[in-house]
Amino acid sequence: MTSQRIFISDQHLDLHPSGVVYWEEEKVLLISDVHLGKVTHFRKYGAAVPQEAILKNFEVLQDVIAFYQPNTICFLGDLFHSSLNREWQLFENWVRETSAKIILIAGNHDIISPLKYENLGISLVPELLFGPFLLTHYPEERTGLFNLSGHIHPAVKLNGKGRQSLRLPCFFKNKHQMILPAFGAFTGTHVLNRKGEDEVYAIADAMVIKV
Repeated sequence: MTSQRIFISDQHLDLHPSGVVYWEEEKVLLISDVHLGKVTHFRKYGAAVPQEAILKNFEVLQDVIAFYQPNTICFLGDLFHSSLNREWQLFENWVRETSAKIILIAGNHDIISPLKYENLGISLVPELLFGPFLLTHYPEERTGLFNLSGHIHPAVKLNGKGRQSLRLPCFFKNKHQMILPAFGAFTGTHVLNRKGEDEVYAIADAMVIKV
């Protein structure tokens, strides 16, 4: 896998093909829109989603944690897709095996009781001011701060000759903020249009490429 290293507010951020951001100076792993439980939710209502897909998010989480070895893992909202289902037990097991501190910034899908997270030692907050960064679920603009967020599941549409087009998840950055792609499988994407000095880092073939 090939990541893309960028420099924001005198800090080094590594954009990984899994969709996570690693903040080098603070050893923080930023992850947005995992939507755990969504596969089980879809299967419950008859969607033809393979059973093996349930474990995919946890496997990728383990891989990026082993690669970066962060001190802190910060989920930028929508960690769990809906109400409790059997994937919660898998999540509990994963938390118990993870030594890093875990913070969850509440997203619109995070409807599970805060007590469930507190019992696992997870800090649940509406937003977090951390160094030069404002960490939120919804994209924000706040004077003097650079915002890192999720929620939108950004993608870019690339057009080729002969009407070919390709839609890729991406990190979408402008002067004031960067929106992370959704980490979770089966989350969907929303194409954003670039304006002016916007920067787009697309994820393709296990690589992050500035386009």
